[in-house]
Amino acid sequence: MYIASMYPEEMVRPMESELTSLGFKALKRAADVDAALSEAGLVLLVINSVCGCAAGGARPGVAQALARFDTPPARLCTVFAGVDTEAVAQARTHTLPYPPSSPSVALFKDGTLVHFVARHQIEGQSAAVIAAHLQEALAKHQ
Repeated sequence: MYIASMYPEEMVRPMESELTSLGFKALKRAADVDAALSEAGLVLLVINSVCGCAAGGARPGVAQALARFDTPPARLCTVFAGVDTEAVAQARTHTLPYPPSSPSVALFKDGTLVHFVARHQIEGQSAAVIAAHLQEALAKHQ
């Protein structure tokens, strides 16, 4: 089933490319999400958003965390809230029991959610603080 995006593609493309240029795969379908999150090893999922805390904190924080981490997760993927409706809905089934949150960052190990950073942990934080938080989570679950 196709559900129209809440935002024009030309508006969100640059926001999505902030992550895809780092090696994140943009997931567009529920099946893609299931396949990516069930893989062995570490999988980092970013639920992207058009909001200011995604632009000022989440995306730059993720970029900084990965740039400073010796061994990045085996797989980096992203879905975009308000755009990739089917994929976001499926991703949120994998991030239960956490309520829907965007932006957010989820870390999976061997198909199991092991760490979740919700919007309330991103909002008002600097990219450096978010990066440090993610680096700790990555190191813990490496």
